[in-house]
Order: sequence, then structure tokens, then C-alpha cells
Amino acid sequence: MKHIIFALTFALLVGGCVSNSGTPWERNTARPAAQAPSSIADRQGQASAQDPRMAYYRGLAGAPQVDGAMLPPPNQQSYDPRFGAMIDGMTAPVPAAPVASGLPPVKVALLVPLSGPHQELGQAMQNAAQLALFDMGYDTFELMPRDTGNSPEMARQAAVSAINDGAQLILGPVFADAVRAVKPIAAGRGVSVVAFSTDWTVAGGNTYIMGFLPFGQVQRVAEYAAANNVRRVGILAPDNQYGNAVVTAYQNAVRGMGAPTADVTRFPANQQNINDIVKNFSRYDQRMAQYAPRLKPLEDRLKADPNDTDAQNQMKAIKAEANSALPYDAVLLPVGGERASAIAGLLRFYDMDADNVRLLGTGLWDDTALARDPALRGSWFAAPQPDLRSGFERNYRSTYGGMAPPRLATLAYDATALAVVLARNGVQTTGRPQFDHNAMTNPNGFAGIDGIFRFRPDGLVERGQAILTYKDMSIQML
Repeated sequence: MKHIIFALTFALLVGGCVSNSGTPWERNTARPAAQAPSSIADRQGQASAQDPRMAYYRGLAGAPQVDGAMLPPPNQQSYDPRFGAMIDGMTAPVPAAPVASGLPPVKVALLVPLSGPHQELGQAMQNAAQLALFDMGYDTFELMPRDTGNSPEMARQAAVSAINDGAQLILGPVFADAVRAVKPIAAGRGVSVVAFSTDWTVAGGNTYIMGFLPFGQVQRVAEYAAANNVRRVGILAPDNQYGNAVVTAYQNAVRGMGAPTADVTRFPANQQNINDIVKNFSRYDQRMAQYAPRLKPLEDRLKADPNDTDAQNQMKAIKAEANSALPYDAVLLPVGGERASAIAGLLRFYDMDADNVRLLGTGLWDDTALARDPALRGSWFAAPQPDLRSGFERNYRSTYGGMAPPRLATLAYDATALAVVLARNGVQTTGRPQFDHNAMTNPNGFAGIDGIFRFRPDGLVERGQAILTYKDMSIQML
């Protein structure tokens, strides 16, 4: 699998107001699309034209200028079914790019936990980065792994070591406290940082956040739900930074579309038993109070005669009527993992199951384990198209053996591939690798195994998002 990541002319349109308040996604960062820089083909020449995944990685040398009048209007997103990425409505030809030779040396540090409780994640990310380097074919590109361990101090020492050894760019760290420790060290030496964190508060200056942020995901889900006539939405959110950001992003998204805002119920993020909160959220007692007088005689009849078909039919009709009185068409749950399964199970217990209410999620639901939970069946959430990374996962397994890599491994692959592209493009334009702010924030963006992405001037990442669902115990694209 010989890939080449490319810069692609596209506009990634993000809705929302232009206020400086609220989430960072609301700032107005619109930039005109410009000429995409040329990229350099891999050392084995052209990729196979028969493999759309290979076409996705070929360079768009001399891609045409995008005519702003041809762009889709705000909040309208188009997805190329071959790539699952947002496009501008025009398909550019994919010419062959010249093979590079005599590229200057470049040193890039990879700061990941190679010891401590997150050692397996760090090793997988190092493996993925090495795969990217092999696929990209930059022979004089030196990847410099450094162990961040389990403390900000180890991360700081790792950054100092890497920069002293000549690192021109830092990929990582993974966790926000480590990023905070590394950021000033790198800034003082004029080195950019592409962090794998999802904490948007560490972005800015010399630091760019590569992690999967909720803002664009929520925008995409809100648009899709509104387009499918989902009007009454309730949000059941943890009272923490992530939950509050999702609430704000959703409310701003629907206001921008002229759709109703959501009812919001928050729960303490660290509280395990939220049964009463979910019960109140579902309006269970109010609904039961309305229908209990009609249900009680039927329940008594069924106790006396479980085969009383007339009572059974009447009870089904009343329950169907009660379900039509549910307070919401959809529920947005900005939690992941076991917490998402547990809350979905509680909602199901209080009649808000997949047959009656659509569950909405964020990229936290891009988790194959959740696809096996019947309480989450048919949910909608936004994340990069999974088909794009399937080739990477196959290659990873065949190279390193064992199971598929953890989800975050793709970040290390794409970040390393991005570093190679920036180095090559810098050589083409200035004669040396370029990892400065202008190079990092190229408005045309880049394409990777997690789809099209670009960095905004404030260091946050924008991504093309697909709408996904759980069906047949797997994640599928709608």
C-alpha cells in the first residue's frame, strides 16, 4: 500500500454565528480557497487507477482555482461516495506528479506514551507513524519517537530532548496536560506542534489540534436531523466542558437553520447512578399518570387471564398512544463508551428506545463496540467515513499482527503523512521543509485516511464528516 497524501482545493464550510463568545467554533475564520500546492508522487510512481483509495492519495498537481460562485451555500455539505469527504462540487483531474529525488533531510519528533498505563496506545501510534513514513517514501525523513510516559514533566523532557536533537516539527503529545507542558518549550524554539489531543483549549500559537473535535460533528448531525424532519430534540449532557461545548454547538447550529432549539438536561459528569435524571428527562411519570387509569384494569384482566387477547390488544393500543406522547423525536447524548450504552439502556427502559426515539451522538460513538448494543441501533452520529481507514487497518494488521489498531492510531498516520507533504511542498517552493504557520494553515486542506481536514488560523482542525449509523452490529454510512 503505497500512498501519497495530497493538498486538495476545497472549502470546508462551518455554520454558526460570528460572535467571539461561546465555543471556539463560532469565530468567523472564513478564508478564500487558493491554488493547491503540488505534491510529489511516491517512489514507486503512479498509484493504481483502479483502486479508489489509491486515487484518493494521489497528488493534485496544479489543481484549478476554485470559483467561489460554484461553492455550495453555507450548511450544505456534499460527500463524494468514493472518498466520503466533503468536496466543492467540482471534480479535478488527477495528473501524475513527478518523482522526487535528492530531498533534504528532515527531523520530526513523535511524542507518545511508550511507558506507563497508555503504553499500548503509544506503541500503536508509533507503529502507525512508521507505516505512514514507509508509504510516503521520503528516504531522508527521520522520525524521532520520544516517550511522554504518564506525566507532563516527562512530556516536557521529551520535547527538550527532541528539539535539542534537531526536531523541526513535533507530532503529539496525546493528552492535554502533556500538550500544555510541551507547547511553551516548542514555542520558545520556533517549533510547531501537531497535538493528538481533543482539548481545544490548548490550540493556538504554535500548536495545532489534530484530535477529533465535537463542533463540526454536532453541526453535521444537527443539519442531517433537521433535513430528516427531526424537530423536537432533547439533549442529555454531562455537566463538563465537553458536554457544555456540544450543547452550545447544537443550539447555535439549529438557530442558524431556523430550527427549534433543544431542551437540555445536564447530569453530574462523575455521578454513576442517573436513573432519576433519565426518568425525569423522559417525562415518564407524567406519561404514566395520563395513561395509568386506562392501563390498570387491563393489567388486572391479564393477571387473571394471561391469554385475554382483547386486553392484550387494548394495552398495545394504549402503549402506542403513550409512545406518540414522548417528549422528543431525538435525543443527543454527548457521552461515549460504556456510559453511552448505560444511558441508552435507561432511555429504553423508560420507553425512549430505538423504535420510538432517534438517538444522536458525536464522534465518541465511532466505536465498533457500541455497534453491538441493541439500545443504540439506528442511531445517527458524525465522524470520518470508516471505509477510508479500512485499508490502513488491514495493512497495520498484516505488518504488526494481532488486532486492529486503536482508533487514535490513524491520527499518527495522518500527522506523519502531513509532515512529509509539508516537507516536500516546502522543498518545491523554498528549497527546504516548511512547517510554519502559513504552511500548516493552508486553506485548501489535506486528505488523509480520516478524510479531508485543514487547520484553522486558531489551531483547531476542521474535518469533513460523514453521517454514520449502527446497523447489523456494525458502523455503516448513511
